[in-house]
Amino acid sequence: MPTAPSFRHPFPALPPKAVGVLAAVVTVLIWSSFIVISRAAADPARGGVLTPFDIVYARICGASLVLLPWGLWMSWRERLLASETKEAFSGHSHSLGGLSPLSLKHTLQIGLAGGLIYPMLAYNGFSFAPAAHASVLMPGSLPLWTALLAWLLLGERVGIARASGLALIVAGGLLVGGAHLLPTADGGNTWRGDLLFILASMTWAVYSVLARRFAVYAVRATIAITALAFVLYVPLYTLLLLLHWAPGNALAAPWQDVATQMLFQGVGSVVISGISFTVMIAHFGPVRSTMITALVPGLSALAATVLLAEPLAWNLLGGLALVTAGIVLGVRPAALRTTKSIAVPALPMRL
Repeated sequence: MPTAPSFRHPFPALPPKAVGVLAAVVTVLIWSSFIVISRAAADPARGGVLTPFDIVYARICGASLVLLPWGLWMSWRERLLASETKEAFSGHSHSLGGLSPLSLKHTLQIGLAGGLIYPMLAYNGFSFAPAAHASVLMPGSLPLWTALLAWLLLGERVGIARASGLALIVAGGLLVGGAHLLPTADGGNTWRGDLLFILASMTWAVYSVLARRFAVYAVRATIAITALAFVLYVPLYTLLLLLHWAPGNALAAPWQDVATQMLFQGVGSVVISGISFTVMIAHFGPVRSTMITALVPGLSALAATVLLAEPLAWNLLGGLALVTAGIVLGVRPAALRTTKSIAVPALPMRL
Protein backbone atom coordinates (compact mmCIF):
# COMPACT_ATOMS: atom_id res chain seq x y z
CA MET A 1 0.00 0.00 0.00
CA PRO A 2 1.36 3.46 -0.75
CA THR A 3 2.74 5.50 2.07
CA ALA A 4 0.32 8.00 3.59
CA PRO A 5 1.25 11.67 3.31
CA SER A 6 3.15 13.13 6.22
CA PHE A 7 1.43 15.37 8.73
CA ARG A 8 2.28 19.04 8.30
CA HIS A 9 1.85 21.61 11.02
CA PRO A 10 -0.84 24.23 10.37
CA PHE A 11 1.50 27.24 10.65
CA PRO A 12 4.21 26.70 8.02
CA ALA A 13 5.23 30.37 8.07
CA LEU A 14 6.32 30.23 11.72
CA PRO A 15 9.75 28.97 12.76
CA PRO A 16 9.75 25.42 14.15
CA LYS A 17 10.51 26.54 17.71
CA ALA A 18 7.55 28.95 17.71
CA VAL A 19 5.29 26.21 16.36
CA GLY A 20 6.41 23.85 19.11
CA VAL A 21 5.87 26.44 21.84
CA LEU A 22 2.45 27.34 20.44
CA ALA A 23 1.46 23.67 20.31
CA ALA A 24 2.61 23.16 23.90
CA VAL A 25 0.62 26.17 25.15
CA VAL A 26 -2.52 25.06 23.32
CA THR A 27 -2.21 21.50 24.63
CA VAL A 28 -1.72 22.51 28.26
CA LEU A 29 -4.54 25.08 28.13
CA ILE A 30 -7.04 22.69 26.59
CA TRP A 31 -6.12 19.80 28.86
CA SER A 32 -6.41 22.04 31.92
CA SER A 33 -9.65 23.62 30.71
CA PHE A 34 -11.11 20.19 29.98
CA ILE A 35 -11.11 19.34 33.69
CA VAL A 36 -12.64 22.64 34.81
CA ILE A 37 -15.28 22.87 32.07
CA SER A 38 -16.25 19.21 32.41
CA ARG A 39 -16.74 19.59 36.15
CA ALA A 40 -18.83 22.74 35.65
CA ALA A 41 -21.00 21.00 33.05
CA ALA A 42 -21.43 17.61 34.73
CA ASP A 43 -21.86 18.69 38.35
CA PRO A 44 -25.63 18.51 39.04
CA ALA A 45 -25.26 21.01 41.88
CA ARG A 46 -24.39 23.73 39.34
CA GLY A 47 -27.71 23.45 37.53
CA GLY A 48 -26.46 22.09 34.24
CA VAL A 49 -29.08 20.69 31.90
CA LEU A 50 -26.87 18.02 30.31
CA THR A 51 -26.16 14.66 31.90
CA PRO A 52 -22.71 13.05 31.67
CA PHE A 53 -23.97 10.81 28.86
CA ASP A 54 -25.30 13.90 27.05
CA ILE A 55 -21.81 15.40 27.23
CA VAL A 56 -20.34 12.19 25.79
CA TYR A 57 -22.91 12.51 22.99
CA ALA A 58 -21.93 16.13 22.30
CA ARG A 59 -18.22 15.26 22.43
CA ILE A 60 -18.58 12.51 19.84
CA CYS A 61 -20.83 14.57 17.55
CA GLY A 62 -18.53 17.59 17.69
CA ALA A 63 -15.39 15.58 16.94
CA SER A 64 -17.18 13.64 14.20
CA LEU A 65 -18.01 16.80 12.26
CA VAL A 66 -14.28 17.28 11.67
CA LEU A 67 -12.75 13.81 11.85
CA LEU A 68 -15.21 11.66 9.91
CA PRO A 69 -14.86 13.68 6.67
CA TRP A 70 -11.10 13.56 7.28
CA GLY A 71 -11.24 9.77 7.56
CA LEU A 72 -13.24 9.49 4.34
CA TRP A 73 -10.76 11.77 2.59
CA MET A 74 -7.84 9.62 3.77
CA SER A 75 -9.55 6.50 2.45
CA TRP A 76 -10.28 8.15 -0.89
CA ARG A 77 -6.74 9.56 -1.12
CA GLU A 78 -5.09 6.21 -0.52
CA ARG A 79 -7.33 4.54 -3.09
CA LEU A 80 -6.32 7.24 -5.57
CA LEU A 81 -2.61 6.82 -4.79
CA ALA A 82 -2.95 3.08 -5.21
CA SER A 83 -4.56 3.50 -8.62
CA GLU A 84 -1.93 6.01 -9.74
CA THR A 85 0.96 3.77 -8.71
CA LYS A 86 -0.74 0.61 -10.00
CA GLU A 87 -0.60 -0.94 -6.56
CA ALA A 88 -3.34 -3.03 -5.02
CA PHE A 89 -5.39 -1.11 -2.48
CA SER A 90 -5.80 -3.02 0.76
CA GLY A 91 -9.33 -2.43 1.94
CA HIS A 92 -8.43 -4.15 5.21
CA SER A 93 -6.52 -1.01 6.23
CA HIS A 94 -9.83 0.86 6.45
CA SER A 95 -13.12 0.00 8.11
CA LEU A 96 -16.58 1.29 8.99
CA GLY A 97 -17.30 2.21 5.40
CA GLY A 98 -14.07 4.21 5.08
CA LEU A 99 -14.72 6.33 8.19
CA SER A 100 -11.87 4.69 10.07
CA PRO A 101 -8.36 4.65 8.54
CA LEU A 102 -7.53 1.50 10.54
CA SER A 103 -8.59 -2.11 10.24
CA LEU A 104 -11.77 -3.16 12.01
CA LYS A 105 -9.76 -5.21 14.52
CA HIS A 106 -7.56 -2.30 15.54
CA THR A 107 -10.46 0.16 15.42
CA LEU A 108 -12.46 -1.97 17.85
CA GLN A 109 -9.57 -2.57 20.22
CA ILE A 110 -8.44 1.02 20.60
CA GLY A 111 -11.85 2.58 19.96
CA LEU A 112 -13.70 0.87 22.78
CA ALA A 113 -11.14 2.09 25.30
CA GLY A 114 -10.28 5.55 23.95
CA GLY A 115 -13.49 6.51 22.20
CA LEU A 116 -16.28 5.11 24.35
CA ILE A 117 -15.32 3.84 27.80
CA TYR A 118 -12.92 6.68 28.70
CA PRO A 119 -15.34 9.61 28.21
CA MET A 120 -18.23 7.76 29.89
CA LEU A 121 -16.10 7.10 32.97
CA ALA A 122 -14.56 10.58 33.06
CA TYR A 123 -17.74 12.65 32.67
CA ASN A 124 -19.63 10.55 35.21
CA GLY A 125 -16.72 11.05 37.59
CA PHE A 126 -17.11 14.82 37.29
CA SER A 127 -20.69 14.50 38.54
CA PHE A 128 -19.44 13.17 41.89
CA ALA A 129 -15.97 14.54 42.64
CA PRO A 130 -14.27 17.97 42.47
CA ALA A 131 -12.07 19.04 39.59
CA ALA A 132 -8.97 19.05 41.77
CA HIS A 133 -9.43 15.33 42.39
CA ALA A 134 -9.66 14.77 38.66
CA SER A 135 -6.46 16.78 38.19
CA VAL A 136 -4.49 14.34 40.32
CA LEU A 137 -6.26 11.08 39.55
CA MET A 138 -6.61 11.37 35.76
CA PRO A 139 -3.68 13.15 34.06
CA GLY A 140 -1.61 12.82 37.21
CA SER A 141 -1.86 9.04 37.47
CA LEU A 142 -1.71 8.38 33.72
CA PRO A 143 2.09 7.81 33.68
CA LEU A 144 1.63 5.16 36.38
CA TRP A 145 -0.93 3.08 34.51
CA THR A 146 0.86 3.57 31.19
CA ALA A 147 4.15 2.36 32.65
CA LEU A 148 2.53 -0.70 34.24
CA LEU A 149 0.70 -1.65 31.04
CA ALA A 150 3.78 -1.06 28.92
CA TRP A 151 5.67 -3.39 31.25
CA LEU A 152 2.98 -6.07 31.03
CA LEU A 153 2.12 -5.81 27.32
CA LEU A 154 5.28 -4.43 25.72
CA GLY A 155 7.93 -5.78 28.06
CA GLU A 156 9.36 -2.34 28.81
CA ARG A 157 11.62 -2.15 31.83
CA VAL A 158 10.97 0.18 34.74
CA GLY A 159 14.23 1.57 36.08
CA ILE A 160 14.91 2.73 39.61
CA ALA A 161 14.38 6.43 38.90
CA ARG A 162 11.15 5.79 37.00
CA ALA A 163 9.92 3.46 39.74
CA SER A 164 10.64 6.22 42.26
CA GLY A 165 8.62 8.66 40.16
CA LEU A 166 5.73 6.20 39.96
CA ALA A 167 5.87 5.75 43.73
CA LEU A 168 5.51 9.52 44.16
CA ILE A 169 2.51 9.48 41.82
CA VAL A 170 0.87 6.72 43.87
CA ALA A 171 1.56 8.63 47.08
CA GLY A 172 0.04 11.78 45.60
CA GLY A 173 -3.06 9.95 44.45
CA LEU A 174 -3.54 8.33 47.86
CA LEU A 175 -3.05 11.67 49.61
CA VAL A 176 -5.83 13.22 47.53
CA GLY A 177 -8.30 10.40 47.11
CA GLY A 178 -7.35 7.82 49.69
CA ALA A 179 -9.76 9.11 52.29
CA HIS A 180 -12.62 9.01 49.77
CA LEU A 181 -12.03 5.65 48.11
CA LEU A 182 -14.32 3.88 50.58
CA PRO A 183 -17.99 4.82 51.10
CA THR A 184 -18.41 7.14 54.06
CA ALA A 185 -20.96 6.88 56.84
CA ASP A 186 -22.56 10.18 55.88
CA GLY A 187 -23.35 8.95 52.39
CA GLY A 188 -20.79 11.09 50.57
CA ASN A 189 -20.26 10.21 46.93
CA THR A 190 -16.82 11.72 46.32
CA TRP A 191 -15.35 8.21 46.41
CA ARG A 192 -17.46 7.29 43.39
CA GLY A 193 -15.96 10.12 41.35
CA ASP A 194 -12.42 9.32 42.50
CA LEU A 195 -12.86 5.68 41.52
CA LEU A 196 -14.26 6.66 38.13
CA PHE A 197 -11.32 9.01 37.56
CA ILE A 198 -8.86 6.22 38.32
CA LEU A 199 -10.68 3.84 35.97
CA ALA A 200 -10.78 6.53 33.27
CA SER A 201 -7.03 7.05 33.55
CA MET A 202 -6.45 3.30 33.36
CA THR A 203 -8.69 3.09 30.29
CA TRP A 204 -6.83 5.87 28.50
CA ALA A 205 -3.56 4.11 29.33
CA VAL A 206 -4.94 0.95 27.69
CA TYR A 207 -5.73 2.97 24.56
CA SER A 208 -2.29 4.59 24.54
CA VAL A 209 -0.38 1.34 24.98
CA LEU A 210 -2.48 -0.51 22.39
CA ALA A 211 -1.97 2.29 19.86
CA ARG A 212 1.75 2.08 20.53
CA ARG A 213 1.73 -1.71 20.27
CA PHE A 214 -0.03 -1.57 16.90
CA ALA A 215 2.30 1.26 15.71
CA VAL A 216 -0.71 3.45 14.96
CA TYR A 217 -0.05 7.10 14.16
CA ALA A 218 -1.79 9.61 16.41
CA VAL A 219 -4.07 11.27 13.85
CA ARG A 220 -5.24 7.94 12.45
CA ALA A 221 -5.91 6.63 15.95
CA THR A 222 -7.94 9.71 16.86
CA ILE A 223 -10.05 9.41 13.71
CA ALA A 224 -10.54 5.68 14.29
CA ILE A 225 -11.76 5.96 17.90
CA THR A 226 -14.09 8.80 16.95
CA ALA A 227 -15.52 6.81 14.05
CA LEU A 228 -16.23 3.81 16.26
CA ALA A 229 -17.80 5.97 18.96
CA PHE A 230 -19.99 7.67 16.37
CA VAL A 231 -21.17 4.41 14.81
CA LEU A 232 -21.90 2.66 18.12
CA TYR A 233 -22.96 5.44 20.47
CA VAL A 234 -24.70 8.17 18.51
CA PRO A 235 -27.47 6.13 16.78
CA LEU A 236 -28.22 4.09 19.91
CA TYR A 237 -28.29 7.07 22.28
CA THR A 238 -30.39 9.09 19.83
CA LEU A 239 -32.92 6.26 19.68
CA LEU A 240 -33.02 5.95 23.47
CA LEU A 241 -33.63 9.69 23.80
CA LEU A 242 -36.39 9.66 21.18
CA LEU A 243 -38.10 6.76 22.95
CA HIS A 244 -37.57 8.42 26.36
CA TRP A 245 -35.74 5.32 27.57
CA ALA A 246 -32.69 7.29 28.70
CA PRO A 247 -32.72 10.18 31.22
CA GLY A 248 -30.85 12.50 28.89
CA ASN A 249 -31.57 16.01 27.66
CA ALA A 250 -29.34 16.35 24.61
CA LEU A 251 -32.29 16.62 22.20
CA ALA A 252 -34.39 18.88 24.46
CA ALA A 253 -31.73 21.15 25.98
CA PRO A 254 -31.10 24.65 24.61
CA TRP A 255 -29.03 24.35 21.46
CA GLN A 256 -26.44 26.76 22.86
CA ASP A 257 -25.61 24.35 25.68
CA VAL A 258 -25.22 21.41 23.33
CA ALA A 259 -23.25 23.44 20.78
CA THR A 260 -20.87 24.69 23.48
CA GLN A 261 -20.05 21.14 24.55
CA MET A 262 -19.71 20.01 20.93
CA LEU A 263 -17.29 22.84 20.28
CA PHE A 264 -15.12 22.41 23.35
CA GLN A 265 -15.39 18.72 24.21
CA GLY A 266 -15.40 17.55 20.59
CA VAL A 267 -13.53 20.04 18.45
CA GLY A 268 -11.31 21.40 21.21
CA SER A 269 -10.50 18.45 23.48
CA VAL A 270 -10.43 15.79 20.78
CA VAL A 271 -9.41 17.44 17.50
CA ILE A 272 -7.37 20.55 18.34
CA SER A 273 -5.57 19.16 21.38
CA GLY A 274 -4.93 15.91 19.52
CA ILE A 275 -3.20 17.78 16.71
CA SER A 276 -1.38 20.19 19.03
CA PHE A 277 -0.10 17.30 21.16
CA THR A 278 1.12 15.56 18.01
CA VAL A 279 3.01 18.71 16.94
CA MET A 280 4.41 19.18 20.44
CA ILE A 281 5.75 15.61 20.50
CA ALA A 282 7.39 16.19 17.11
CA HIS A 283 9.18 19.36 18.23
CA PHE A 284 10.04 18.60 21.87
CA GLY A 285 10.12 14.80 21.87
CA PRO A 286 8.15 12.51 24.19
CA VAL A 287 10.31 13.17 27.26
CA ARG A 288 10.16 16.96 27.30
CA SER A 289 6.51 16.86 26.24
CA THR A 290 5.65 14.72 29.26
CA MET A 291 7.43 17.21 31.50
CA ILE A 292 5.43 20.05 29.92
CA THR A 293 2.12 18.28 30.46
CA ALA A 294 3.08 17.84 34.12
CA LEU A 295 1.79 21.42 34.44
CA VAL A 296 -1.79 20.25 33.82
CA PRO A 297 -2.67 18.88 37.30
CA GLY A 298 -1.56 22.02 39.10
CA LEU A 299 -3.02 24.50 36.62
CA SER A 300 -6.40 22.78 36.46
CA ALA A 301 -6.63 22.49 40.25
CA LEU A 302 -5.79 26.18 40.70
CA ALA A 303 -8.27 27.14 37.95
CA ALA A 304 -10.99 25.13 39.69
CA THR A 305 -10.26 27.00 42.90
CA VAL A 306 -10.57 30.39 41.18
CA LEU A 307 -13.38 29.69 38.71
CA LEU A 308 -15.46 27.07 40.53
CA ALA A 309 -14.73 28.16 44.11
CA GLU A 310 -13.53 24.68 45.00
CA PRO A 311 -11.43 24.49 48.17
CA LEU A 312 -7.75 23.66 47.76
CA ALA A 313 -6.99 21.78 50.96
CA TRP A 314 -3.54 20.83 52.21
CA ASN A 315 -3.87 17.25 50.99
CA LEU A 316 -4.68 18.47 47.48
CA LEU A 317 -1.64 20.73 47.44
CA GLY A 318 0.53 17.92 48.74
CA GLY A 319 -0.89 15.45 46.24
CA LEU A 320 -0.33 17.84 43.35
CA ALA A 321 3.27 18.40 44.42
CA LEU A 322 3.96 14.67 44.71
CA VAL A 323 2.34 13.84 41.38
CA THR A 324 4.12 16.63 39.52
CA ALA A 325 7.47 15.61 41.01
CA GLY A 326 6.75 11.99 40.12
CA ILE A 327 6.02 12.81 36.50
CA VAL A 328 9.19 14.87 36.12
CA LEU A 329 11.34 12.26 37.88
CA GLY A 330 9.78 9.43 35.94
CA VAL A 331 10.70 10.80 32.53
CA ARG A 332 14.31 11.74 33.33
CA PRO A 333 15.73 8.25 32.67
CA ALA A 334 14.00 8.23 29.29
CA ALA A 335 15.64 11.56 28.54
CA LEU A 336 19.08 10.16 29.29
CA ARG A 337 18.49 7.05 27.18
CA THR A 338 17.16 9.12 24.29
CA THR A 339 20.29 11.25 24.09
CA LYS A 340 22.47 8.15 23.91
CA SER A 341 20.44 6.20 21.40
CA ILE A 342 19.88 6.51 17.69
CA ALA A 343 16.97 8.80 16.91
CA VAL A 344 13.88 7.19 15.41
CA PRO A 345 11.11 8.89 13.48
CA ALA A 346 8.45 10.41 15.69
CA LEU A 347 5.47 8.07 15.37
CA PRO A 348 2.73 10.66 15.95
CA MET A 349 3.96 12.84 13.09
CA ARG A 350 2.43 10.66 10.41
CA LEU A 351 -1.17 10.38 9.33
